[in-house]
Amino acid sequence: MRKHAFPPADLTTGVEAFRANRMVSAAISSMRRTAKDSSTQERGSDQDRNSMVRLKQISLFSGAHSPKPQAWQSKGSVKDVGHLTHLGHEARVKVMARFSPDCAVVLLQHLDSPVTRFLLSHPPLSRLFESQKKEESSFTPEDAVLASVGIVKCSPDRGLLVSESMCLALEELIQTCCAEDEGVPVVLVCGPKSTGKSTFNRYLINLLLNRLPVVEYMECDIGQTEFTPPGCVSLSSVTEPILGPPFTHQQMPRKMVYYGQTSCEQDTERYLDVVKYVFSCYKKEVPLIINTMGWVKGEGLLLLIDIIRLLTPSHIVQMDMCDWKAMPPLTSEHIHFSAGLHTKGKQQSKCKQLGADDVESWKYPEGEDMSTPQHKLLYVHPEFPRAGVAGEARVHSGILRDMSILGYLGHLQSPDIGAVLPLHSLVPYQVPFNAVALRVIHTDVAPSNIMYAVNASWVGLCCIPEEVRCQSDGPVLLTQTPICDCLGFGIVRGVDMEKKLYHILTPVPPENLRLVNCLLLGNIAIPNCVLVGQQGIEGEIPYVTSDYNYSIVGSGKLRKKKQHLKKREFPF
Repeated sequence: MRKHAFPPADLTTGVEAFRANRMVSAAISSMRRTAKDSSTQERGSDQDRNSMVRLKQISLFSGAHSPKPQAWQSKGSVKDVGHLTHLGHEARVKVMARFSPDCAVVLLQHLDSPVTRFLLSHPPLSRLFESQKKEESSFTPEDAVLASVGIVKCSPDRGLLVSESMCLALEELIQTCCAEDEGVPVVLVCGPKSTGKSTFNRYLINLLLNRLPVVEYMECDIGQTEFTPPGCVSLSSVTEPILGPPFTHQQMPRKMVYYGQTSCEQDTERYLDVVKYVFSCYKKEVPLIINTMGWVKGEGLLLLIDIIRLLTPSHIVQMDMCDWKAMPPLTSEHIHFSAGLHTKGKQQSKCKQLGADDVESWKYPEGEDMSTPQHKLLYVHPEFPRAGVAGEARVHSGILRDMSILGYLGHLQSPDIGAVLPLHSLVPYQVPFNAVALRVIHTDVAPSNIMYAVNASWVGLCCIPEEVRCQSDGPVLLTQTPICDCLGFGIVRGVDMEKKLYHILTPVPPENLRLVNCLLLGNIAIPNCVLVGQQGIEGEIPYVTSDYNYSIVGSGKLRKKKQHLKKREFPF
């Protein structure tokens, strides 16, 4: 595990004492173990596979509200308590009793899994979890101890900067979600790109899981999904802390629809229909966290107003800079009177020409019919460096989407420790043409060319309520894109025109595959490294050619995104 693999916030779910601006730092000032001890651990001691770091909090505030960011430092020692996960419940309770409430407990485990082995098998990702090189003069014995268990100290500017507004919003939401007499809250998080929405969501969910057994999470950002490959709107039940980037925890949601694109600008009406369909599965029994897209300008803001009207959240967390240049404050009054992209606002007969400040303080007259329920608006102003600046992300969004797809495909690997099997060596499922319906979502394709489009493509394995009937053995083509449940994804690695069969690779279990009767092909491509890095291929690589007519609509060269890889030696 390298220092940028997992956000610092996600590793501190047990620490709850947040008050004012502060920066969480991983600085360990004194260690009882020496560099000699660490060299012994590097030889493979099993006791280091599950260890803990005991940290003692030192408050650096001079007052209740410090105007400048403060740092948390920690001092103590690496305390080995053995295989905590292998202990019984009573023994585990006794071990945990040795730690005071203000301590952070960090469970260290090896990252050796089918998913990580599959990721590292691709040359562009082979150094994914390696730490950046450090100067020998700055490498202390304490650093050696931490490095032996996979922890690399980072500079304070690499920590999680928790602003005062974020702290206050978290505290209020946690109190509301845990209160038994205030109903079940629905929290919608919105804001421009690169303002920390995903980090806020993970942090909030992790803190709630300290008190609640489950939290619902609805993903409406089809470009940067949390639990699924890109292009999906989904509803997931989260029962475990989110301790890594999306590619580390790909899982099957309770409800999922494959929209098929990373942007909804082309068909916003279908996007709203998909959001409504997924939201209908929410039973309002546990708190719900809703993530939204970073498209909040022009039609994107109008679409966000439509989503708020559709989902009727009880709380809106608006993440934006203090100047409010990206989007106006989304107060209940603003949502009530403003027109959306597909919905109309209420006539401003009683408050014509009100400014933003006036609308925020304006109250509804008695007896006024309100079509939009009231919500509590919480402002969060991010204060980390380059917040809200487009294009300043540590990793390009396209790379993160490819990582999520690779993380999903990693489930095809055997759980047993062994060599990674390339995808072309795995046995695919054979699916008759007339057993499933077929639809290309994002563009029109002539029926004579449909099989060329499907071959070597990423497809959603879906279930439509209608029975698929075909009198011939040819493919069944849908004329409209259905809004239906998606049960998983696969790669069409071949099309047998003689036997009328699709050859599909997918990690979806057989019991769910029996329900699949529709293949949806969207604008989500298989990562380039999967096609280019096929092992054991002599001569020309299948599906990769240099002799091609690029004037054909839909064709294109493989993009390597080198400009994004040059920002850091290891961008992940």
